[in-house]
Amino acid sequence: MRIASEEHLNAAFARFKELADKKHEIFDEDLQALMSDESLTPEIEHYRLLSSRFHSETGETPSAELTLSVGGAEHQAQSTGSGPVDAAFRAIETVAKSGTELLLYSVNAITTGTDAQGEVTVRLARDGKVVNGQGADTDIIVASAKAYLNALNKLHGKFEKLNPQVGP
Repeated sequence: MRIASEEHLNAAFARFKELADKKHEIFDEDLQALMSDESLTPEIEHYRLLSSRFHSETGETPSAELTLSVGGAEHQAQSTGSGPVDAAFRAIETVAKSGTELLLYSVNAITTGTDAQGEVTVRLARDGKVVNGQGADTDIIVASAKAYLNALNKLHGKFEKLNPQVGP
């Protein structure tokens, strides 16, 4: 059990160092988001974002190129969309083929300033099951992809919740 908590601490510290490289100042809210993100991530992630590349330019169709780990296997995903977040979600779906419906997309700033972390919440539904996914990053598009994947992991694992309006 001690090894698991040491791995947990090492993972959190690695994410802290990554955030510190991106931001000039680290606030309490940033640390809370890091720890919250760690606690929301299932121990075994079926879907995981390995790398991302986004393109958005006036007069051109936004696109996303993602490298995802799905069940431990690496997959390349590409798509276009009405915006970079839409392109990212569509790219994920080219691999996941989840059949989910996006019910909610919400963005909140965790701290102030141009280098603030954004926290994204998505709500996905499939077959009467509704789950929320969260992700945080200084890049709001990356945070969006993390939130979508977090929700897919909950649908894939034993983390699903029934829609209270549908009943058991």
